[in-house]
Amino acid sequence: MTHSTPLRQQPERSLRARPRLSVGFARTQREILEAQKLRYRVFAEELGAKLQCATPGVDQDEYDHECSHLIVRNEDDGTVVGTYRVLSPESAQILGRYYSEGEFDLARLGHLRRQMVEIGRSCVDADYRTGATISLLWAGLAQYMTENRYEYLIGCASISMADGGHAAASVYRQLETHLGPMEYRVFPRCPLPLSALRDDGPAEVPPLIKGYIRAGAYVCGAPAWDPDFNTADLPILMPMSRLSDRYAKHFVGR
Repeated sequence: MTHSTPLRQQPERSLRARPRLSVGFARTQREILEAQKLRYRVFAEELGAKLQCATPGVDQDEYDHECSHLIVRNEDDGTVVGTYRVLSPESAQILGRYYSEGEFDLARLGHLRRQMVEIGRSCVDADYRTGATISLLWAGLAQYMTENRYEYLIGCASISMADGGHAAASVYRQLETHLGPMEYRVFPRCPLPLSALRDDGPAEVPPLIKGYIRAGAYVCGAPAWDPDFNTADLPILMPMSRLSDRYAKHFVGR
C-alpha cells in the first residue's frame, strides 16, 4: 500500500475488445524492471514525485531486491499495466524493518510481525485504471496471503496533496469512524498538520481506499506527510479474518 497511485476510476476504454489481462508475480529481472519503469512513469512523470533514481526512468530502492513484485500484464501486447510491491515478514526481518517504518512508528504492531505482509508502490497505468485491473491485483494478493497463511496486510494509502492538504484532511475526517482499535494504532513521524488544514470541504475518498475499507481494513491512525511524493499517507491494516464475505468469496473463494 505504501505510495499508491491516487487511483481515479475511469470509464472502460472504448475499444472494440477489452484487453486480455493476467496477474502473477514477476519471475525474471526483466519483468521486475518493467514494473519499476511503470512506477517511474506514474509516480515521477505523472504525479511529480521526487525519486532518487540510480538508473534514469527506473524507480528502484533497497527494498526491491527483497520484495516480490505482483504485476498485471496486457496479454495482447505484453505490457505491464499494474503492480504491487509485496514484502513478506521474513524479508522484512532480513532488511531490518518495513518500508512503512520510515513514515510511522509501528511499535504497537510488533506482536503481528511474524504474520504481517507489507504492500506498497501500487500503481496502475492511466489507461487501465478500471475495476478489472484493481480486482486482478487484489485477487493476486489474496491468493498470496492464503497460500502462505499470512494473517495481516499493512501499508499506506496515498492521498494527493495537490491542494496543499485540505482534501487529505477532509478525507481523514470522513474515515475517522473506521479507525482501528487502540492496540493497532500507529503514529506518523512527519504528521500531516491537520490543525492547520480545512477538513470540512467536499473531498471524495479515493476509490482504492474505499475498497480497502469495504473489504474490512482499519485505518490505524492519522496520516503522514511524504514530501518526496507530495502525498498524505494513511496507515492501513487488513486482518484477513475481517475480510468481508463479499470480498472473501470473490478473491479467496471461501
